[in-house]
Amino acid sequence: MDLGEGVLAGDRRAVARAISMVEDGAEGLEELSSALFPHTGRAYTIGLTGAPGVGKSTLAGELVRVAREQDRTAAVLAIDPTSPFTGGALLGDRLRMQEHATDPGVFIRSMATRGHLGGMALAAPEAVRILDACGKDVVIVETVGVGQAEVDVAAATDTTLVVVTPGWGDAVQVAKAGILEIADVFVVNKADREGASAAVRDLEQMIRMGSPLDWTPPVIRASAQSSEGTGELWEAIAAHRAHLEESGALEANRRERLLREVESLASERVRGRIHELLRIDPALAEQLAGRKIDPYRAAAILKERVSGSHGGG
Repeated sequence: MDLGEGVLAGDRRAVARAISMVEDGAEGLEELSSALFPHTGRAYTIGLTGAPGVGKSTLAGELVRVAREQDRTAAVLAIDPTSPFTGGALLGDRLRMQEHATDPGVFIRSMATRGHLGGMALAAPEAVRILDACGKDVVIVETVGVGQAEVDVAAATDTTLVVVTPGWGDAVQVAKAGILEIADVFVVNKADREGASAAVRDLEQMIRMGSPLDWTPPVIRASAQSSEGTGELWEAIAAHRAHLEESGALEANRRERLLREVESLASERVRGRIHELLRIDPALAEQLAGRKIDPYRAAAILKERVSGSHGGG
């Protein structure tokens, strides 16, 4: 059985190896993607983002629990842009020690992007497709931080959850990170702490002050440690999914994400080729540095060379 067949059969080792290939940008990734892609598009994806320490990992575990109670298979992918041994690894440690450790219907993985061309913004969708192809009904993508790259990854899912805690801090900083714009559902976690009601009130006020939306993000109070609010959160996700399906936005959004991904992949390939051309032709750099040609002309020369090399096979 080759790797693609193993993934399609749901073999855990094959799935783990395939995701490692994505992390490393390993040889054979294109062939694997080609084999798996026709078997994708069935899983529902949930993005989970928020500042470190807000309880995303525990919340992910609670969502997995609810999914399993409904007889759905689930996967959690923790995306760490730097190392599998920092925030991402914590997710695996926490959940593997709990009830899901021996459940064959659950797959949990921390993923860094060590060598993937284009970084995690391109690696994450590929890893999600592997989990989709192996038959998981729900795929939860947890991002470790709240930088623009993490926000982009979380937003590239069907439903995006933004998790905050009481006393969640400077609203301006949160808005700068783009978190408010991507949320389909807000979660005020650790709601048993003082200030939870104020946090809910602040978020609801921000939503009211914003532009009118087809979907108004609900604000859910939760305490993942005690499972409080998990049911309401699952219902909010289901309501958002129903809204997307009824409006036709689910398929439209997925189509648009694929087009953006292909655009990014093509851009990365062209960028890599241009970088290579500049290295093998120091004369062009010298002409540029000597002010004999301007940047626009240099770019046009490189564009012609890239087009010529592609046209020649």
